[in-house]
Amino acid sequence: MKPNFSLRLRIFNLNCWGIPYLSKHRADRMRRLGDFLNQESFDLALLEEVWSEQDFQYLRQKLSPTYPAAHHFRSGIIGSGLCVFSKHPIQELTQHVYTLNGYPYMIHHGDWFSGKAVGLLVLHLSGMVLNAYVTHLHAEYNRRKDIYLAHRVAQAWELAQFIHHTSKKADVVLLCGDLNMHPEDLGCCLLKEWTGLRDAYLETRDFKGSEEGNTMVPKNCYVNQQELKPFPFGVRIDYMLYKAVSGFYISCKSLETTTGNDPYSGTPLSDHEALMATLFVRHSPPQQSPNSTHRPAERSPLMSVLKEAWTELGLGMAQARWWAAFATYVIGLGLLLLALLCVLAAGGGAREAAILLWTPSVGLVLWAGAFYLFHVQEVNGLYRAHAELQHVLGRAREAQDLGPEPQPALLLGQQEGDRTKEQ
Repeated sequence: MKPNFSLRLRIFNLNCWGIPYLSKHRADRMRRLGDFLNQESFDLALLEEVWSEQDFQYLRQKLSPTYPAAHHFRSGIIGSGLCVFSKHPIQELTQHVYTLNGYPYMIHHGDWFSGKAVGLLVLHLSGMVLNAYVTHLHAEYNRRKDIYLAHRVAQAWELAQFIHHTSKKADVVLLCGDLNMHPEDLGCCLLKEWTGLRDAYLETRDFKGSEEGNTMVPKNCYVNQQELKPFPFGVRIDYMLYKAVSGFYISCKSLETTTGNDPYSGTPLSDHEALMATLFVRHSPPQQSPNSTHRPAERSPLMSVLKEAWTELGLGMAQARWWAAFATYVIGLGLLLLALLCVLAAGGGAREAAILLWTPSVGLVLWAGAFYLFHVQEVNGLYRAHAELQHVLGRAREAQDLGPEPQPALLLGQQEGDRTKEQ
């Protein structure tokens, strides 16, 4: 690599709020989004909540002169909603669907049906390998009583592990998407601490946009004002995160968000604000590499967040086991009721009543059975993430020999060292 290597990347990210039949002015907003992307000519446009195949095909056709490479990540029943448009050829594509994604019986929330996922595209730019990820995690809905917290923490850990295991040959890693988490939330901290990704909003020296970088703001006419009542300036739940490895250095020269209005026409492109960043990648001598050292002070936050995530997943498993046990009791009572109805029907004394109660009793048993199976699957999904975290903590204890208070950041240092050797 030439010592004077330098590359500028312009990145766009937006949760498009493209729910067919429900999202207001969807067709008009998609049209204006296409016009805006063509005019600005970003290197990469990463979008969430493009739920309609028709919308994706429309954007693909409209953007093809400027962004010849495009892909729609499909999963679940209604799709992940993730898609990408690139000015540069896409060398590789893959995606990973999260193991846990809410509850199928919470139909009014709908996350389970979407098959939330993370999409990966690999670009080769002037000899540099860029791994770009786009994702959308489970929504929060109720911050005071968040029944999806364990699922979102598990998704954050799964996302962090996916990035770690798929980016070993990458020179630059970029993650964009709607994480549905505030910057201080457990899942967000877990993701950033484990992967080493840096927040563009915190890193840039030139920021223009909503106060505190918020991506859902009261000024946006599509936002539910009641939900933002506790947050007068809005919330920041959409992110651009990045890092460079293997002798490269990346910086965010500028970051801009929309502020409740379309940059040109005055009406919003979505209920979320768009993120627009200009990143610079350059060659970095080994002694200046930001990943070359791991001071003890940098390890403590990682240890703390790993232990907190491990605890939260344990609580989630206990809750899921309780629901599975409850379903078992309902199944037992339902079977007992069916047996009683069979006896009554055979005796002939209350045959008509038994026949009337037969169908709802069978329905109760079937519903409880499906409920049981789902929550057993939830227990296993949470257990997997919980066991992985427990393994990391155990390895840290062995590596540091610190008994009950280990520092697992040493493992992160070992991982970076292994990555360097592989390259």
